[in-house]
Amino acid sequence: MSGSAITPWVVGNWKMNPMQADAKALLQDFKKLLQNNEIKEQDCYLGIAPTMLALGSVQSELASSVRPVYPVAQDVSRIAGTGAYTGEVSAELLKDQQIDFVLIGHSERREFFAETASILNEKVKNALNAGLTIIYCVGESLEQRENGQAEQVVLQQICDIATVVQAEQWKNIVVAYEPIWAIGTGKTASPEDAQAMHAKIRAGLTQITPLGASMAILYGGSVKPENAVELAACPDINGALVGGASLNAESFYKIAQAFANTK
Repeated sequence: MSGSAITPWVVGNWKMNPMQADAKALLQDFKKLLQNNEIKEQDCYLGIAPTMLALGSVQSELASSVRPVYPVAQDVSRIAGTGAYTGEVSAELLKDQQIDFVLIGHSERREFFAETASILNEKVKNALNAGLTIIYCVGESLEQRENGQAEQVVLQQICDIATVVQAEQWKNIVVAYEPIWAIGTGKTASPEDAQAMHAKIRAGLTQITPLGASMAILYGGSVKPENAVELAACPDINGALVGGASLNAESFYKIAQAFANTK
């Protein structure tokens, strides 16, 4: 399926940034850009993933946007429901706050917080059962790519969750491919390399679910306005998970505009 047949997603992952005043100014600037030159929702879905601390205030600020911009949780607990789990935020608590989207499997969570396939499966299962839509992150390290293992690693990460995703739940999953060596480094996979991996991911998904042909597959890894147009032109790249460039309203807007213009 060509990228033009799938509505693209552009999601800003703010990670552990910024301070409250800067976040408010950033959102106001972004809303103003949308007000002056709207990106229609049917052309591109938009999301912003702030820190958990800022999720409520970001949600409130986005409510006055000229078009929907969805708040996205950066993480979710492996524990379901409520209970005596200090510091945790469950999928049910997110849903109760009308947060409908969550990142799971980001390489920083895998690496720095030792999130194994088993842990991620618990998070995926809980999120789906609570009615959340998941942006599920996959990607290989530079060593794995240089050793010719990139496709194997990425496809295995997708197969890892197949055991807990029910047939009808695949419609609630967006995949984000982020080569670990390109995250925050300024390096970007060439559009050709990125497209090749996205095509492999789509082929793998179609073997798992009939919905694989219509699932959005985002690219992440130093996405910026300068490379967004080329990436957006690739048939199996259906949007972007944007890191550092999402902390600048104009840069984030231009990336969204690049993908919206592929429709």
